[in-house]
Amino acid sequence: MQKYEKLEKIGEGTYGTVFKAKNRETHEIVALKRVRLDDDDEGVPSSALREICLLKELKHKNIVRLYDVLHSDKKLTLVFEHCDQDLKKYFDSLNGEIDPDVVKSFMYQLLRGLAFCHSHNVLHRDLKPQNLLINKNGELKLADFGLARAFGIPVKCYSAEVVTLWYRPPDVLFGAKLYTTSIDMWSAGCIFAELANAGRPLFPGSDVDDQLKRIFKLLGTPTESTWPGVTQLPDFKAFPIYHPSMSFSQVVPKLSSKGRDLLQHLLVCNPALRMSADDAMAHQYFSDLSSAIKNDRCQ
Repeated sequence: MQKYEKLEKIGEGTYGTVFKAKNRETHEIVALKRVRLDDDDEGVPSSALREICLLKELKHKNIVRLYDVLHSDKKLTLVFEHCDQDLKKYFDSLNGEIDPDVVKSFMYQLLRGLAFCHSHNVLHRDLKPQNLLINKNGELKLADFGLARAFGIPVKCYSAEVVTLWYRPPDVLFGAKLYTTSIDMWSAGCIFAELANAGRPLFPGSDVDDQLKRIFKLLGTPTESTWPGVTQLPDFKAFPIYHPSMSFSQVVPKLSSKGRDLLQHLLVCNPALRMSADDAMAHQYFSDLSSAIKNDRCQ
């Protein structure tokens, strides 16, 4: 720890405190994520171990870089690249207006980071604006992999208690234990709408029932014909049959027709029909994206 000079506390993470610090040798600014180790605990929290293991593997421009892991008796410190703010703070700095080109750039970078995770068999499972970091060069990076999971074959049962409520897909809200990369794609759709609306959440539900009601009022209540197997999900309950009451042009008025088309392919109740990250990156919405952003595939 002598190598780093702590500058200021910048937040509380899933399981510890985050500080801004400077590397005394290189003068590089970094973020230190400190994990408390309790005496009565079984050592390092599983969420911290999971994040370390996954981030050691996931080296990509749109995923926050883990530089180092420092361990002592009482604490574990993860040394990350430092980003100036998260997407939530970025929203707070806007006056209800956001440049459509910024929306497109951030969304593409989010999808590119997800495509990389998914191609390496990792589900993030906790996408929300607070977990997307932005640096001063306008680069967006996925962060906070404390709930992430490696997935493979055979498919395991996962916890349904994942993803912050507002970004949780209907299958998980209904208690689905078997899910795939589609869980992250729903969250990406919610974030896309929030980007287009300069920080206004799309489905700010107060509890699970309210969340599902908000989703179904916009997209229509799913049935066995539109979503085979929905009634067999562990926590399924019947909802009134809502028919879509608003068009997407009303929901995201500032988004182009191509952007709305992409959003509709992400916000699909039936997880089997949700668009993948790779397919979303190839969507015509991004056809006029700056080549500097599009071609920046370096790790």
